[in-house]
Amino acid sequence: MQSNSRSDVTGPTRHDRERSVRDALGRIRGAAAGGVNRTMLEAVLSELKSLAASREWWSEEWYPAPQEPERQARYLISEDSDRRFALYLNVMRPGKRIPPHNHTTWACIAAVDGAELNQIYRRVDDGSEEGRAVLEEDRAIVVEPGMGIALMPDDIHSVMIQGTQVIRHLHLYGRALETLTERIVFDPSTRTYAKMGIGVATRR
Repeated sequence: MQSNSRSDVTGPTRHDRERSVRDALGRIRGAAAGGVNRTMLEAVLSELKSLAASREWWSEEWYPAPQEPERQARYLISEDSDRRFALYLNVMRPGKRIPPHNHTTWACIAAVDGAELNQIYRRVDDGSEEGRAVLEEDRAIVVEPGMGIALMPDDIHSVMIQGTQVIRHLHLYGRALETLTERIVFDPSTRTYAKMGIGVATRR
């Protein structure tokens, strides 16, 4: 496992964070050993919310917000040598929107600071026409401190950062984002989809 820790992060807080991340990921690997299902994801999300609750570990001092006009900074916190169990901190400014997309791996998100609106969708077409997809809105979930969301590989969600506060949320994926070359992004208005890029470059 590789971890991202800045050289100017000193004192017991840094070591507490690194130890807690390492221990949590060990428990998460154990939970994932039985296969991916909703029960497993709830166990993973519980661990992630515990990490997010230590807000001082994910501060502006260590992980600065993106400079205007950028809306998002993504920091790699930890990644296994085989590029599984990849943990990131996303720092996003109000106005950031990520359109509906899947992940092709499981994903869990837990809030450190601020709220993001997640819209969950159902795909209702039969998938027989390349590049075409029909989505229906299912439900909305607000991810804010103490809350999170767990997503199966084929789940579809969009993200919107509203209000005035910069948000800091932990994202954990079954595989590193840089390996997810088959993700697709949807346009509900035109009922189409396309391959999804990685977006902003990950800061390491």
